[in-house]
Amino acid sequence: MAEENDQAEKIGNERNGSPLKGWLIKIGILVVVFLLGLVPMWISKRSVVNELDQSKRELRRSQLEGTLATAEIFARRGEYETARQSASSFFTDLQAELGRSEPTTLSAQERSQMPQLLSGRDEIITLLSRNDPASAERLSNLYVAYHAVTAGTTPSQ
Repeated sequence: MAEENDQAEKIGNERNGSPLKGWLIKIGILVVVFLLGLVPMWISKRSVVNELDQSKRELRRSQLEGTLATAEIFARRGEYETARQSASSFFTDLQAELGRSEPTTLSAQERSQMPQLLSGRDEIITLLSRNDPASAERLSNLYVAYHAVTAGTTPSQ
């Protein structure tokens, strides 16, 4: 009878394994469960980060366009100093965007067309400094050209 008990005990130990093996299995299951929860959250986070980056780019584009529109409106109203400050801010911000090496708000095609818009910078700033009403028309043309470049169409001047 003692032999049967010893034999039954050996079979039970073989089935159950050592206590260390049991803990390793439990830890393995916990790791798998953790990863099953982590992976979907990581994918969701990446999606949200991409949407945030896209929103930031769109906001920056809108800010640039808004600054230029503000300059045009103030020039049309005869508030040339405020228009000059806004136009200068637009040109400075646009130049900074073109100088960035990391991905910017502008596509490669838009970046290639922007130097043409920057070429009239000094002339427009000078006209605004002299309180010249022609500056409003120049800013209007610049706005239309900028909008055409960023909207993917060609300006019709």
